[in-house]
Amino acid sequence: MIVTSIFVEDQDKALEFYSETLGFVKKHDVPSGEFRWITLVSPGEQDGTELVLEPNDHPAAKEYQKKLFEDGIPVTMFGVEDINAEYKRLKEKGVKFTMAPTDAGAVIIAVFDDTCGNLIQIAQMK
Repeated sequence: MIVTSIFVEDQDKALEFYSETLGFVKKHDVPSGEFRWITLVSPGEQDGTELVLEPNDHPAAKEYQKKLFEDGIPVTMFGVEDINAEYKRLKEKGVKFTMAPTDAGAVIIAVFDDTCGNLIQIAQMK
């Protein structure tokens, strides 16, 4: 199993956004102390890398998340096949972008607010 984590302010809100808005598929949702072990996967690669919705309960996690957001730095990047179609789809679902699709050399990138304390970048290879 390969996982990557994203700190989130509210696990329920994050689960809803990442599954219903972005289209990830919930793989695990298991109680773990006062929080839960929640992982999601790409619908096209359900045995691939799992995205952990990690509670930002630790003060260092809160500060890290807050500073990256304030400085406009995305916490991670997701690859997409057609960035313009994905940008349009997400905008229609009410997602707020801080950067529209922008040519960045070998890739086209866009950045949005995940409503859970993070900026997320999507990228399409040229």
